[in-house]
Amino acid sequence: MLKWKRSLHVLLVGALAGSLAACSSGAGTNTGGNGSGAAAAGDGKVKLRIMWWGSAERHDATKAVLDLYTKQHPNVTFEPEFSGMDGYLDKLSTQAASNNAPDIFQLDPGWISDWAARSQLAPLTPEVDLAKVDPKVLSGGQAGGKQVAVPLGSVAYGMIYDKAALDKVGIAAPKDGWTWDDFFAMAKETKGKLPKGQYFTKDFAGDYFAYSAYQYSKGKGTIITNDGKFNLDRESFLEWTNQFAELRKEGIVPPADLNASDKEFDPTMDLMVSGKIIFRLSFSNNYGAWDSLKKGAYALVTMPRGKEAGGWLKPSMFFGVSAHSKNAEEAKKFVNWFVNDPEAGKILKTVRGLPVNKDIAASLESVMSETDKIGLALLHATQKDGQTYTPGAKGWTNFIDKDWPLVRDQLSFGKLSPEAAFDQLKKSAQNYEK
Repeated sequence: MLKWKRSLHVLLVGALAGSLAACSSGAGTNTGGNGSGAAAAGDGKVKLRIMWWGSAERHDATKAVLDLYTKQHPNVTFEPEFSGMDGYLDKLSTQAASNNAPDIFQLDPGWISDWAARSQLAPLTPEVDLAKVDPKVLSGGQAGGKQVAVPLGSVAYGMIYDKAALDKVGIAAPKDGWTWDDFFAMAKETKGKLPKGQYFTKDFAGDYFAYSAYQYSKGKGTIITNDGKFNLDRESFLEWTNQFAELRKEGIVPPADLNASDKEFDPTMDLMVSGKIIFRLSFSNNYGAWDSLKKGAYALVTMPRGKEAGGWLKPSMFFGVSAHSKNAEEAKKFVNWFVNDPEAGKILKTVRGLPVNKDIAASLESVMSETDKIGLALLHATQKDGQTYTPGAKGWTNFIDKDWPLVRDQLSFGKLSPEAAFDQLKKSAQNYEK
């Protein structure tokens, strides 16, 4: 699942610009050393730098789409930069701090408010046609009344599990609409049935997003309100962390060092792929990536619920265009094509979620592979009454990225009680509340 990294202003504050600008022109794959992207050549040819994160499946599809665009627009070529999620935002933020961000870059919904506040994103409309995009998913990419980032897909937040491992211990598979009571009861039912070295799920005691789903399901709203208020519900937080403390004590979740070693989609370090856990959290569009690592092994199910649904629909990610790009107009033309071209949609399929262009989404549903249909089923099941996704108020990225993980690790290693963890988070939040 999504891991938060340092926000842009961590790298902008303290300048660094002189030394970074001096070294960035010759670093990595950057060419030209002239700010954001290579400038258009005198013969009208343009090279666009584009950066994204994802799995191998997303990389391959995106590169194929770039090739298609160049075939249709011979004057435009690309300099792609892609990686896994780890380190992605650090690299992108460093480039932005030196005024050398790619022309086009992928953004998580939670980053946009900070990037827009620091004037790093160019307005995208009217050049990008968004007439066939649901207005509800557009709002997360807006700032100051302008569309500064374009959503690329819609995804649902749920769970993925190892079907064979669950069947081996004689436990019936969960069904959409199951509850957190069902989840914790199933976890405890596995005690003594799992082989040595295998656990029911990760230790999610201090996981920000897992707990967010639990608090949502209790009807207590978001941890941080849209107007920037700390809203961590103490009763729900203690219920959650004490449940995992019990699972930790009983050996039903991994020990802290193993838990911390998990790396999503890595064939050897992903705890589910390596057979060390049965359940983990997943977005609907990630099913294909896991399925490619162990064909047919996994199934998806909705996020457990309480009095309300626990899962939600969200824009999977956005494309932004650098406010400092020397090729901004060509970059916007490409983003418009990426979102609205049917041929591009056929190649990309659901690697970034169900496409936001409603016509492309409808055309794909009728020809989807069985793998894609599994992700789509989770999306449709969550649509029924799923929570409304909100990226939260700007200025809280470091709370989520730095303060919360500190508590997470201390909980996992048993160095902090649930009560002390709550108090520490409440105290840290005072630095961010408006």
